[in-house]
Amino acid sequence: MKCPFCSHTDTPVVETRMSEDGGLIRRRRQCGGCDKRFTTYEKPDVTFPTIVKKDGRRIEFEHEKLLASMNLALRKRPVSTDQVAGALERIEEKLLATGQREIPSSRLGELVMRELKKLDKVAYIRFASVYRSFEDIDEFKSLVDEVQR
Repeated sequence: MKCPFCSHTDTPVVETRMSEDGGLIRRRRQCGGCDKRFTTYEKPDVTFPTIVKKDGRRIEFEHEKLLASMNLALRKRPVSTDQVAGALERIEEKLLATGQREIPSSRLGELVMRELKKLDKVAYIRFASVYRSFEDIDEFKSLVDEVQR
């Protein structure tokens, strides 16, 4: 790391701290040339797979879009924000663990449904009814029957 003051390349780390949420590492460095101190921040650079829609379009994975979708299904349901955050984290970990550059949107939908089923049965049914585009009441009824077993 170059010193921002004198451009010297010898800048050893003198102190390292983790942020409260664990998402960043703060490092204090001291220049070997001018002895000035400065701070750098380190965070992981994570690339999620591209989502391939049913019509063939490719879109970037968006954490906020997934959160909004889950929150819509969970609207007025007794599920804490910590539980939702945990479910999102598990979904994102599974996406990264695939090691694939692209995944079909249907795979993402299945991951979401699996997590919603664990969190809240009503939210699961809400999401599934929209996601699977139910054509008639019998499809809806069979899903409710499946959840009740």
